[in-house]
Formats: sequence, structure tokens, C-alpha cells
Amino acid sequence: MRNKFLVFGIALAVFASCERDDTSDIVINDNSVTTVNNNQGTTTEEDTVVLTPASGSITEDTTLEADVEYMLTGATIVASGVTLTIEPGTIIKAEAGPNVYLAIEQGAQIMAEGTASNPIIFTSNSTAPSAGDWGGIILLGRAPVNSVTGTSTATSEIGNLPYGGNVADDNSGILRYVRVQYSGGAADGQSENNGFSFYGVGNGTTIEYIQAFEGADDGVEFFGGTVNANFVAVVNAQDDSIDWTEGYNGTITNAYVLQGNGIGDEAFECDGFNTDFTNASGSFSNPTVTNVTIKSESGSNDSTRGFLLRAGTQGTFTNILIEGKNTGISVDDDEASTPTSQEIGSNLTFTDVTFTDVVSNTSIDGTATEGDLVTGIGNGTGTDVASWGAGWTVGIN
Repeated sequence: MRNKFLVFGIALAVFASCERDDTSDIVINDNSVTTVNNNQGTTTEEDTVVLTPASGSITEDTTLEADVEYMLTGATIVASGVTLTIEPGTIIKAEAGPNVYLAIEQGAQIMAEGTASNPIIFTSNSTAPSAGDWGGIILLGRAPVNSVTGTSTATSEIGNLPYGGNVADDNSGILRYVRVQYSGGAADGQSENNGFSFYGVGNGTTIEYIQAFEGADDGVEFFGGTVNANFVAVVNAQDDSIDWTEGYNGTITNAYVLQGNGIGDEAFECDGFNTDFTNASGSFSNPTVTNVTIKSESGSNDSTRGFLLRAGTQGTFTNILIEGKNTGISVDDDEASTPTSQEIGSNLTFTDVTFTDVVSNTSIDGTATEGDLVTGIGNGTGTDVASWGAGWTVGIN
């Protein structure tokens, strides 16, 4: 679809017979497609809507319908106070470019409620799609992050948008049965998009049944916040599959990570705080993670790790299956003042973990032992992705 339209001079009198006073302007394009410009985007006779407004901001409540195809052509920001509703089965395509993304500002909401039989799909508009074709989905909330304190806000890596605060139960809406494909383009050659980026998102938000597929950077990343994520699938992320930092304190329940042969970095990269900035609040990430399956098709030749725990992160991990890694769990004391290993046994524990085709179960800095970190080796069964992922995910095996 062409998005730069050649507008012919047409007298307004031609349209004087329209019955409604608020009829949108009609533009004739050089490809002979009739286009109607409205506050939701650009509608064509081919039932395609350019969702990205000229201003870049959606400033009125908007509903996307399943029988219309939508196009993101640039940075698209849902403004504070506005709700974007997406019907089950809706497909949103993105033109190529790392600065093509959908962001939900603080105070805005996205109500994207698909179903197992009719998921909502964000994908590339390319005829030969590949990882990094476009940006991804960004939610920004008012929940705490440890890079700032009180009601102060941090600024997102993508879009320079504010996030963080002191509203733990902040509500950014619903993502249910949503799949993001071919995301992760590096904006300005440096800042990196993820499939799903959750910046200071609160636990009033519902995140369940989401998949990141074939992304160039991380699949799902949590920048602080308290949001809970249930039923999360990440397939072939070229960097980390699931990542957290800046004091993330939520739950991740039923997560499935598949890394193709030679694809991806750590399955989980877990930071207590962002070491590029200060830990302003003095707190650390401390999520609860339950029912996880990690599979690397590289087998034990994979030089990366199932879990890399750094920067003083804490966490409670239960029922984990790790298959095909050089190292299953790595505890890194990269920050001398807040060594991660000092949390082992109290604030950092793994219970019921099975290691299959893993060269070293653990690698631990400091004096703690594997027995201090992990109990119930061989008892982990992971998550039943064949059940909850049926019908709406792709690339699962």
C-alpha cells in the first residue's frame, strides 16, 4: 500500500451533496484508491486503515475492528486519558523501520482482548518479513521503578516518554491473546525495541497469553513496575527472551522460551537495577517466577545461560525445566557493592529445577554453593505450553 498520496485538486462542491455535516474529506490517490481521512487514521476502499495520525498521537478513544486491516507507519502514541480498544482477530501491520511502534502513555489504556481462536496480531508489512522489521508494543505506567523515587518519572529508551511513580496498582489496560512478530528494530541505530516493553506498568494491568515471535532484540522486557504476566511465549528472540531491570516486582507464571539453533542470548536476563543509572530507591527486582520451560535447539553447545542473575536481583523461582544450555543458572556478582550471590538462600531461591542437556547446572560467584541456590533438582516439569499455547501461538514445538 502506498502511504504518500498524490492529491489532485478537486472542488469542494463535488462533495456538497453529502448528507452528514461531519463527513470526512475524500482524497483521490495516484493509485486510484479512494481514501477517507478521519481521526482514527486513513481508510481506503480496500479496508485498510493507516492507524498512525499525522501528529503521531491518538487523542480520541478509538476502536479497531477485526474486519479492517490496520497499518502503523511511524511512532504511534496513545495519549493519556485515551483508550485504544482492539477487537479479537484484528491484524495490525507495520511498515519497515525501527521508529514504527505503538506506545501507550501513562494514563492511557489499551484494551486488546483476543481469544485463542482469534488472537490479535501485530506483524511486519513486508512480503518477506524478518526480525527487526519494526519496533514493537510499549506500555508505560505509574508503578514504582528503582531508578527514581516517589512520584518522579524516568524516561523510556524508545520515544523519550515518562514512566514510573508510586501507583503500584496502576492500570494500563489488557493484553490478552496478543502476538507480536518480527519486532525489535534498533531505533537511531542504538536504542533497541523489544516485542513487548513494560515500563513501570502496574499490577492493575492484565497481561496474559502473549507471544513475541522472531524479534531482533528481547522478547519481553520489564523496566520496573509490578505487573503480573501469565502465559508468556517467546520464540527465537535474537537477544534475551525475557528480561527485567529497574526493580521489577511482579509475577511471571507459565512462561515458554524456545531458542532456535544459534539464535538468542540468555533465556532470562535478570537485573536488580539498571547499572547504566543509579539505584535511586535502593530496592531491587524481586519477582516470583513459576512454571517455566526453556528450550535451546543448540543443545549443550549453546554458550548462553538459562538464567543470568545480576546487579543484586532477587527472586523466587519454582518448577523450572531448562533444556540445552551450557549453563543453566548463572549468578553474577558484577556489582561489588551489591553482590547478587549474597541474596542466595534468603531472597534468591530456585525450587524444583530439571536440567536436561546442560553442561553446568550452575555458575555462582562468591562462596554460595549450588545446594544453597537450588533445591529439588530433577523435579521441575516446566509449563504445559502444548495446552495453553494451542491455537494462537506460532513456532511452538
